[in-house]
Amino acid sequence: MRIARFVVDNDPMYGVVEGDPGSEIVIVIKGDPFFNGVERTTIKYPLEDVRLVAPIIPRSKVVGVGRNFAEHARELGNEVPKSPLLFLKPNTSVIGPGEPIVLPEFSEEVSYEAELCVVIGRICKDVPEDRVDEVIFGYTCGNDLTARDVQQTDGQWARAKGFDTSAPLGPWIETALDPDDLDVKGWLNGELRQDGNTNQMVRSVRELVSIVSHAFTLLPGDVIMTGTPAGVGLVQDGDRYEIEIEGIGRLSNPVVRR
Repeated sequence: MRIARFVVDNDPMYGVVEGDPGSEIVIVIKGDPFFNGVERTTIKYPLEDVRLVAPIIPRSKVVGVGRNFAEHARELGNEVPKSPLLFLKPNTSVIGPGEPIVLPEFSEEVSYEAELCVVIGRICKDVPEDRVDEVIFGYTCGNDLTARDVQQTDGQWARAKGFDTSAPLGPWIETALDPDDLDVKGWLNGELRQDGNTNQMVRSVRELVSIVSHAFTLLPGDVIMTGTPAGVGLVQDGDRYEIEIEGIGRLSNPVVRR
């Protein structure tokens, strides 16, 4: 089931997306599916007539995982960490499909990172790996934008990873998905730059969720970005980066400098 968050006449709401590509409809659901479940109404819109926004604005946090693909670690001259490399992005970093990535004035080297993202569905802590599926609401596409120059000079990643618009999410949340063998691809201005698979992860999605839950209490709507495959590069004003994850869909965002 695909759960979208969208706007009609400036009124945000959630809905279920159904139909074949090019002829999808979105069926409005009552309230917030993270707390009220998925209760469909009789109101429907053609998907092309609504504006999709970020499928979730996390209640508390976005948790990132660094260097979870060995080839990506090597391409930046890093080793695979012996223990999970976790960082946080604020919820103010989140934007939705089609919204512009705004390059921060303090950086000249911002790069893209296509990632599978886990959306948490219930409050949880210290989740055993064999029970992780019980706490997952679904999955979405994400772009972990990173100011590489600032990442190097700051010595920690809060500013480099957490600037406004650095976490595009979307286009919706897919609730029925096995995350262990999914293609993850990214295109810069139509040119394929990233082409990986979640089976290349150093630590699997379920292992990561368990590890993260031992560090932080997770709340409904929290997001875990699970790492990016090799092929990262820089974006510039006027570029567009598109991410496609098998079984979910495509997330596309333009890049601007203001």
